[in-house]
Amino acid sequence: MNIRPSRLLLGAALAASVLVAHEEPKGKAINITGQVIDTGCYIAHGGQGADHAACATTCAKNGVPLAIVDSNGKIFMPVAVDHKNQNARLMPFIEKKVKVSGTLLEKGGVTGIAIKTIEAAD
Repeated sequence: MNIRPSRLLLGAALAASVLVAHEEPKGKAINITGQVIDTGCYIAHGGQGADHAACATTCAKNGVPLAIVDSNGKIFMPVAVDHKNQNARLMPFIEKKVKVSGTLLEKGGVTGIAIKTIEAAD
């Protein structure tokens, strides 16, 4: 296999640009406490809580986005600034209370959070 140096250089430049293209999100650092919900059932018919955990797990596995709702009813959508599935990160906490730190991101009426840390809350 004969690879031209110009193609090799182009490939290296593209790989480097992907590595440096992801900056830290710009926004306010926040800490929230809330419950992990599946957005489909929560928004459509108020489905939430321990009795809803099995349904929420099925929904999440089928691609329904998970989110965090605080005690005031504000929904925080996890933003995949790392381009990874945020449901995988929230699955262990479905319908449980969590403490989350991250960066607040708001756009077009959506409140998002780029999650830095997540842990079970009391």
